Amino acid sequence: MDNNKSKNITWHQSGINKFDRQKQLGHKSVMIWFTGLSGSGKSTVANALQQELYKRGISVYLLDGDNLRHGLNNNLSFSAEDRKESVRRTAEVGKLLVDAGVVTLAALISPFEEDRRIARTLYEVNEFVEVYVKCTLQECEKRDPKGLYAKARKGEIRQFTGIDQPYEVPKNPEIIIDTDTLAVDESVEIIINFLFNKLRLMDI
Repeated sequence: MDNNKSKNITWHQSGINKFDRQKQLGHKSVMIWFTGLSGSGKSTVANALQQELYKRGISVYLLDGDNLRHGLNNNLSFSAEDRKESVRRTAEVGKLLVDAGVVTLAALISPFEEDRRIARTLYEVNEFVEVYVKCTLQECEKRDPKGLYAKARKGEIRQFTGIDQPYEVPKNPEIIIDTDTLAVDESVEIIINFLFNKLRLMDI
């Protein structure tokens, strides 16, 4: 038990709820959580999806793991404990955005199954869509867009996922995108079809 938590805090109920906001915006709100190795294409696909949803008049926002480390998560390392906290903070911010009626995208490695499972519990049924951006370690190293794998292999970066820290493949993701073989637009189309045809995003 955290003894630093105040016992004098109560939840203040808003006069406007999530469904009021969704109705005003004209669509449901969900969290689309992209997970995968560094270099797998999470941010690239998420950003392309964001642009496509925006074109369709959807209120959307992208929470990118690297960008969050410039502000919200700038005091966190890449240890397993701090990665857990990074996922927790991102999920909590995402929950607020979903409550605001916004389709929210989160793109971060989030290597541990348990952390992703806990993130999911913050959301209601059908509000959390896990997208496993599948890509072999060999292909990710080949791409190495930020030069991080090369540094990790030289020992210049510690606790790097896929090299000296494990990545736990999602057990039951809603969507799997194999970026070894799929182009960005093909990946986006798969997610779009899921959102509009299975989740029926516009049925509000």
